[in-house]
Amino acid sequence: MSELNNGRNSHLPRGYSPKDSLARKEWVKNFTGVEIDDTLKDDVEDLQGIIEHHVGTMNVPMAVVGPLAINGTYANGDFIVPLCTLEGSLAASMNRGIYAATVSGGTTVRHFRQELSRAPVFIFNNIIECAEFQQWVTKNQTKIMEVAESTTKHGKVLRIDQYTIQNYVVLDLVMDTNNAAGQNMVTLAAQVACEYIQAETNQNYFLESNFNSDKKASTRNMLLGRGHAVSAETTIKNSVMRRILKMDPDILFDSWSFFPTISSLAGTHGNGLHVSNALTAIYLATGQDTACAAENSIAHLGLEKVEDGITFKLTLPSLTVGTVGGGTRLKMQNRNLAMLGCAEGEHASRKLAEIIAAATLSLEISLICAIGSHTWTDAHMKYGRK
Repeated sequence: MSELNNGRNSHLPRGYSPKDSLARKEWVKNFTGVEIDDTLKDDVEDLQGIIEHHVGTMNVPMAVVGPLAINGTYANGDFIVPLCTLEGSLAASMNRGIYAATVSGGTTVRHFRQELSRAPVFIFNNIIECAEFQQWVTKNQTKIMEVAESTTKHGKVLRIDQYTIQNYVVLDLVMDTNNAAGQNMVTLAAQVACEYIQAETNQNYFLESNFNSDKKASTRNMLLGRGHAVSAETTIKNSVMRRILKMDPDILFDSWSFFPTISSLAGTHGNGLHVSNALTAIYLATGQDTACAAENSIAHLGLEKVEDGITFKLTLPSLTVGTVGGGTRLKMQNRNLAMLGCAEGEHASRKLAEIIAAATLSLEISLICAIGSHTWTDAHMKYGRK
């Protein structure tokens, strides 16, 4: 069972028996005030807009990890993070990284951008027509943005970026989607904007050019992002590295350079280890579009040696997440958002993005230390098998 730490019940109960699961539920309720109820069922009528041809519901195992101590712009305090996964060792590994970060002082996170776009393409006979069209768009951009923004009460059009290649002009309509993930929001806004442009210029278009890289990793999303952009960092003390992560900090830092170098050799976008693991697990638990893990898993991971430890840094430039709409209205997923304190509030989606970044960094730290200490295989043999 759990043990007291500084007068607070902050150690996650372990074990695989029904009694252990009940103990964890009680622990979460005591810590967050929110009760995990896995008997919640969604009425079939409420699934409209979420799934077609419904035949039933498949259970996916859910775990919790934490407490995760965060110092952020929108997320501050200790958080219990829900995960849904079929990979044994993932929850234990993330929890190990969280514990190491928390006992070292916690994780600092900063949300620095929220932009989602849809990028239609207009096709012309020659480059002269392209140039004339671009001039017209620039002259009428304010009106185009007003037309696009008329489709939503919550989103805001930030700008329209233009990209020309050969006889194609791509209009990247960029929006702040508030608490929604926003894919449908930007699609409708772009559609109405294009209809206005077509009526005024008699130019034809295709609504999707593939430039906005929806559900695809790309250089565009690595630089400009798709959704929220967050950076996270934590300094793990040398003593914690050795005691909890079983890693000699000097060996890790001195050897780390091979990872980004060989990542570049392979041509990966960024140099994260397995960011998609953390994202998919949290996305399933909180009602996100899990396919967005494809574009969201690009990451920049860095290490810096400091006086008494190593600072781990992670930037996630593209997190397509929201706290309203889609799967977030499912009962279990909405309860999990409430457990995170993200079910409501002016900047709930930004808060969720900061929590995701901190949890993802914890998982990255745990894996890199498992690889460095040659305990990676042992962990999967222990937790990944029955």
